[in-house]
Amino acid sequence: MTATWQIVVHGRVQGVGFRAACVAEARKIGVRGWVRNRRDGTVEAIAQGDAAQLLAFCEWMRHGPPGAQVSSCDVDKAWQAQTPLVGFEQRGSL
Repeated sequence: MTATWQIVVHGRVQGVGFRAACVAEARKIGVRGWVRNRRDGTVEAIAQGDAAQLLAFCEWMRHGPPGAQVSSCDVDKAWQAQTPLVGFEQRGSL
């Protein structure tokens, strides 16, 4: 069953290649959606996939790429996508 999760990562996650690494990891796992920086210094991702894909992606987000220092990761498993997502992309900052 397909689900959509919103993941917000806190810590030293901007300016360390987090979004680009996130795109590569999402594509590797097969997750669809997007990632962007937010003004408050966090990184937000919307990820869509099956439970195993989302759990694997979320686990990666809890650590991020080398250079990132993730202090916490908020996951909203009730996020509602308006339409099915296609591919995984890096979006501009919010």
